[in-house]
Amino acid sequence: MASISFQLNGKQHTIEADADTPLLWVIRDTLGLTGTKFGCGGGYCGACTVHIGGRASHSCSVPVSAVAGLGVTTIEGLSVEHAHPVQQAWLLEQVPQCGYCQPGQIMAAAALLADKPAPTDADIDRAMSGNLCRCGTYSAIRRAIHRAASLNATRASAQPDAAPPDVTGLSEGGAQ
Repeated sequence: MASISFQLNGKQHTIEADADTPLLWVIRDTLGLTGTKFGCGGGYCGACTVHIGGRASHSCSVPVSAVAGLGVTTIEGLSVEHAHPVQQAWLLEQVPQCGYCQPGQIMAAAALLADKPAPTDADIDRAMSGNLCRCGTYSAIRRAIHRAASLNATRASAQPDAAPPDVTGLSEGGAQ
């Protein structure tokens, strides 16, 4: 067992765990945040996507020791009351069907928009390729990402001197 400290959704945590314990299990089982989903356990499906240092990462394949001293954001920490443009666009475009993969999809989309505020279809396809949806909502996901980019641009033009929205910090996310 090791003592590992990291910041989760803006709050400092120190946990006792084996250094190679997947971050996903620490988030879900130790810290009780169930928005981040277990899908495949091998980093293939993206249901467990979180932001580590602002980058989208599959938490099932990241040992908790790798986040020592870093900031991690889960779906619960993305924004308050679904205020993030990606969350709003997801609702407006009615993206979810079963909803299981959606927290990971949203986290990957938010990281994409933080990096590329006006992504092309090719940018979206590339960034989202690590996130699978068994319901096949890919065209709705793409529409929602474009809509979120538009929402971001509208907000920026309405408040030219305001800081850009925090795209690293979603409230409750999907089925448990």
